[in-house]
Amino acid sequence: MGIANTTAAAALVHAVFGGAAADWTGRGTGVDDAGLDLKTQVVAEGVALHGGHDGVEVLRRLGGREIAAMAGAIAAARQMRIPVILDGFICSAAAACLQAVSADALDHCVAGHQSAEAAHIRVLERLGKTPLLQLGLRLGEGSGAALAIQILKGAVACHSGMASFAEAGVSDG
Repeated sequence: MGIANTTAAAALVHAVFGGAAADWTGRGTGVDDAGLDLKTQVVAEGVALHGGHDGVEVLRRLGGREIAAMAGAIAAARQMRIPVILDGFICSAAAACLQAVSADALDHCVAGHQSAEAAHIRVLERLGKTPLLQLGLRLGEGSGAALAIQILKGAVACHSGMASFAEAGVSDG
């Protein structure tokens, strides 16, 4: 959590996915129109200077340490076969850098929620992830993941506790 994380995240997804800076830059914690214009300009200039590299190099040049830590945790979880719930725009931007390097880098991930940041749904679509929840949460900090994990736990309990047709005595005819 911090100020300007959505700026770095917008620069990352702009560098990874292309398009216009305005397609990826949103209001974050609520900047006004002038602030949004400046933020969009900063994203465009940052990508013009540091774009054109693979996902990890883009992450190094445009992301902060916290975003790099998220990407590292996601990659480590993949190696250890630990599922990950992506929580919000910033986390999804970290994930996008990994997917840019390896198409299967996020096979162990689900999207916990779609945040209120306008570009987040486009990032999730590019990642091939459908969010479990759409509650309009603006700040991540794990709030979407904390809610989504309850849905996942319920799904696992239903799947694990459900009898097969044979166990339930259901006949073919």
